[in-house]
Amino acid sequence: MTNKMFCFQCEQTACGTACTGAAGVCGKKADTARLQDMLTGALIGLARCAEGNEDLITPSTHSLIIESLFATLTNVSFDNNALNALLQRAEAEKRRIVPDCSVCSSSCGRNDDYDMQKLWTADEDIRSLKSLILFGIRGMAAYAYHAAVLGYTDDSVNGFFYKALFALGMDDWGMDELLPIVMETGEINLKCMALLDQANTETYGHPVPTEVSLTVEKGPFIVISGHDLFDLKKLLEQTEGKGVNIYTHGEMLPAHAYPELKKYPHLKGNFGTAWQNQQKEFADIPAPVLFTTNCLMPPKASYSDRVFTTEAVSYPEIAHIGADKDFTPVIEKALALGGYTEDKEFSGINGGTRVMTGFARNTVLSAADKIIDAVKGGAIKHFFLVGGCDGAKAGRNYYTEFVKQTPADSIVLTLACGKYRFNDLDLGSIGGFPRLMDIGQCNDAYSAVQIALALSETFGCGVNELPLSMVLSWYEQKAVCILLTLLHLGVKNILIGPSLPAFLSPNVLNYLVENYSIAPITAPEEDLKKLLG
Repeated sequence: MTNKMFCFQCEQTACGTACTGAAGVCGKKADTARLQDMLTGALIGLARCAEGNEDLITPSTHSLIIESLFATLTNVSFDNNALNALLQRAEAEKRRIVPDCSVCSSSCGRNDDYDMQKLWTADEDIRSLKSLILFGIRGMAAYAYHAAVLGYTDDSVNGFFYKALFALGMDDWGMDELLPIVMETGEINLKCMALLDQANTETYGHPVPTEVSLTVEKGPFIVISGHDLFDLKKLLEQTEGKGVNIYTHGEMLPAHAYPELKKYPHLKGNFGTAWQNQQKEFADIPAPVLFTTNCLMPPKASYSDRVFTTEAVSYPEIAHIGADKDFTPVIEKALALGGYTEDKEFSGINGGTRVMTGFARNTVLSAADKIIDAVKGGAIKHFFLVGGCDGAKAGRNYYTEFVKQTPADSIVLTLACGKYRFNDLDLGSIGGFPRLMDIGQCNDAYSAVQIALALSETFGCGVNELPLSMVLSWYEQKAVCILLTLLHLGVKNILIGPSLPAFLSPNVLNYLVENYSIAPITAPEEDLKKLLG
């Protein structure tokens, strides 16, 4: 393994260009980055040998590709053993599909694993377009994974992973061939987000507005982080009647709004804020933490013995809960630690002790008539969607200040962990509606899309003619595929921050600016002035 790496898939990448040393800013080491590249190259080889052999592709092949792409997402797997296991499975699957190729010494280019160094050293515009495709399908794989856990799959979504991977390995393709696939990534991701929305709502019910406490009650408790509602349901079932309370963390907060989850009385509240604060917030809590997906940071020694992982998320020497979903070790650790001896009150970034969630599409659209009347009557003059990923980079306080400065006759919709910058603010209400409405996880971006499309249909105009502005923050690859979906829908004038992706070349960025009027955030007051005209 080389002692150097190349990675620029997340917002915090070193110097705003790329992590190229012995370890990335996220804590991923060079040998792990190399394994992730090898795994991606093996998936490209698998997609190559699948072409013309579609009758040999099985649901297990789909699952392997989705799980492997998910494992290469930022802050999911830091475990070389887990990545090697996926790599071996990919090679075995390729041998199953084209068994004769294993004894052939000739390189035909039809089944070879791809050397990712070719991509990272390609012409910057080609590298940029291929990065959009790769990072987009990595994000989409996370959505497909969560849906598949609940038994929901889509043939068009599964098939596109092969098409996109095949395109990544085509060194002679230019912008004419790659740009349509970039846009198709957004189109297929919309289907994938709809699939996940269907999986969650048919399994757990439609979210309802719910107030969530930030106070941790005395006694044993478990903190569950990540995004996977299936894991939370299993944990709630296994802790029922055992005197162990459950607290969500990070993107698991919106789980409190689902009827089939909130019915458990020991799902008590939310602990902590956004993912990037975990090393500080988990340092001395008397309880275990279960990570179900990203976003895991390298656990510090002070609490590493209290961290458990499951599903695709993995870290060396950290206890991992397997497919049997037996959370007994987590429960036993919670009982042994005992929790706090008295109720302990925490607060959000701005000092609030309670937050609201559950304003997903069903809730908002069921009140569409009242919202429309409020708009027509002048009570509501503008909508802002302020959401996306949070992160540690300086400048993200922009989003707090932006929301604070939004006018009193506007509504702020939010989703994903970026909301932790302001979700404990009291913005009051307007026309009978709270001014701040949390739609849910980044996984719930479909709800935001449906709200915007429904409003545009009702008002008889395009999305870009609505009094709606999108001010987004990005960190990792799910944000990439959501952005591509918005572009597929023709949404323009999106503001993005805190910085633009390092993998966007000047020419590709110019294309997005010229065709979609994408712009970086500047200062809250200046951006508000521009957006409000």
